[in-house]
Amino acid sequence: MNKVYLTGAGPGDIELLTIKALRVIKEADVIIYDRLANPDILKEAKSGCEFVYVGKEDGRHIMPQDDINEVIYQNALKHKCVVRLKGGDPFVFGRGGEEALYLLERGVKFDVIPGITSAISAPAYAGIPVTHRGVSVSFRVVTGHESPNKKISQIPWENFKSDDTIVFLMGLHNLPRISKKLIELGKGSDYPVAVISKGTTKDQIVVVGTLGNIVEKAKDVPTPALIVVGRVVELRDQLKWFEGND
Repeated sequence: MNKVYLTGAGPGDIELLTIKALRVIKEADVIIYDRLANPDILKEAKSGCEFVYVGKEDGRHIMPQDDINEVIYQNALKHKCVVRLKGGDPFVFGRGGEEALYLLERGVKFDVIPGITSAISAPAYAGIPVTHRGVSVSFRVVTGHESPNKKISQIPWENFKSDDTIVFLMGLHNLPRISKKLIELGKGSDYPVAVISKGTTKDQIVVVGTLGNIVEKAKDVPTPALIVVGRVVELRDQLKWFEGND
C-alpha cells in the first residue's frame, strides 16, 4: 500500500532531523519539499529519488496550497513511499493538517513524523529559554501572518496581557503592528523582544531590543525570522552559546 509521510524537517540545523525522518527520507521514491527545509537533507535520499519543489515565499507562491495537496495525492498514486518534507513541524503552522485531510478524503494512507519546531529551537540556539523558573511559567506560539482571506482576525490579543512568553512565527513583516498592539495592551515600550533570523543555522542572526525600538533595530533582518516577546529574552546575555553571525 502506498503511503505519504508528512515529515518535519526541523528548524534548519540538519543534525536536528529526527531518526525516523531520516529513515523515510532514505527510503523515499519522491520527496515533495518546501523552502524552509534544509536542502542538504535531500542529499540523504537514495539514487533515483524524485524531487518536487513546492516552496512558498512571502508574496510569491510557486504553487497554491490546493495544488500542493493535489501534487501529493497524485504522487501517492504512483509511488510506494512519498515524503512531504516540511520545515519545522508539519502541524505547527505547516498546513500539514490540511494535507492530511485531503489524503484522508481520498483514501490515501499517511503517517505524521513530527519535527522540532523553530518556536522552541530557534530561541534555544539564541540563548533564550521559552520558560524559566521564576521568570516564565508558560509560552504561547502565535502566527505572525494570518491568511489575507480572513474577514476577522483570530489572534486573541486580549489574552496576551498575562502571557509570560509569546513567540510569533512568520511575523517579521508585521513587526510594527505586533509591537504597537502589545504596547496598546499595556506592555511597556521597554518590554524585551528578540528577533531571530535563520535560527539554528550558521547564518543565524539575533537582534535584541524592546517593543519601542525593535522595529528600527530589526529593519534589515532577513526572513525567515521569528519574534520572541518576554522577560526570558533578558537571559540571552548569560545563556548565549551558539554564535552564528551574532
